[in-house]
Amino acid sequence: MPSLNISKVAVGCASFDALRKRQQSRLTDGIVPIVTRFMPKRADELIGGSIYWIVKHRIAARQTILGFAEGADRRTVIRLDPKLVPVRARAKRAHQGWRYLAPEDAPADFDGEDEGMAELPANLVVKLTALALI
Repeated sequence: MPSLNISKVAVGCASFDALRKRQQSRLTDGIVPIVTRFMPKRADELIGGSIYWIVKHRIAARQTILGFAEGADRRTVIRLDPKLVPVRARAKRAHQGWRYLAPEDAPADFDGEDEGMAELPANLVVKLTALALI
């Protein structure tokens, strides 16, 4: 089991659907490359873990981290699985770059009974989450 994950703000994405479209447009050779400035010091622990995407101040989805590579200008490329998995919404403040996220702090994936929850408008999900209904 992966021991570590990271969180990152999906800058400019207003919904899960917008994030999904962005990731599909970046798909190259079966991976979604994400460029970041520095290589994480704990990169080996992150492989097999996930990157949790923050959309509208809530963690909304995750993608599995397949590995890391050095890109142009000595920047780091995070190689992600193209499958975007919706997760149970959890409030999360925005931050710059990425932050480590321990497995016990990561929200659970939606299971079969939650089919269609990811398609709800973000503002409705925020309200339902605040009321502890989802």
